[in-house]
Amino acid sequence: MTCEFVGMRGAMRLLVIEDEEGLGRAVCEHLRSAGHASDLASDLETAETALATTSYDLLLLDLGLPDGDGIDFLRRLRRGGFAPPVLITTARDRITQRIEGLKAGADDYLVKPFDLDELLARIDANLNRAHMMVTTIREFGDISIDTSTKAVFLAGEATDLTRREWGLIERLSSRPSRIFSKSELEDSFYGHGFEIESNSIEAIVSRVRAKLGKTAIVTVRGLGYRMGKA
Repeated sequence: MTCEFVGMRGAMRLLVIEDEEGLGRAVCEHLRSAGHASDLASDLETAETALATTSYDLLLLDLGLPDGDGIDFLRRLRRGGFAPPVLITTARDRITQRIEGLKAGADDYLVKPFDLDELLARIDANLNRAHMMVTTIREFGDISIDTSTKAVFLAGEATDLTRREWGLIERLSSRPSRIFSKSELEDSFYGHGFEIESNSIEAIVSRVRAKLGKTAIVTVRGLGYRMGKA
């Protein structure tokens, strides 16, 4: 069964692995009403087929399935490199069973019977947490900053920055609406072991502007600098 709906998040897709048909349909419909796209699998074989052909943002996993145990399935997924959040939904309510599920790679654990609104809240919390973890790109007009690889692009073209230039742009882009004083920026450079001379910040700002555009860094007279746009 497939429930498709595009909400404000965009194409968020969930796989519900649940052999109780009535519960599975209710969960799927509730997710649809909240703006999520959902696929329902009633056994592990169907789930594996779905995972082989579709990219999912989160899994809801029952443990007692007709063709295998959900814990073993989860372990296989994690060993295979499956990264999205997995929320276990099960009637197994002993603490030792919860711990086993979390150790196997689950991100959350919800015991049946559960409230559908609580389930939705848990889903949103896990999706938000996963989104924050993978978001490494900062966009400012034509400027793209990848904090995971320390790469900077201008209109899609890679731009080489020195260590000091990268340190400045990374600091300003971390809180783009904030104005950083010259002394704050100097302190951040000292923390990375850089020697800073009296006019170094101005010189670095000038070089970054030459590479990324005059509006890449905004000077706020008497206060300092903030991130701009190319």
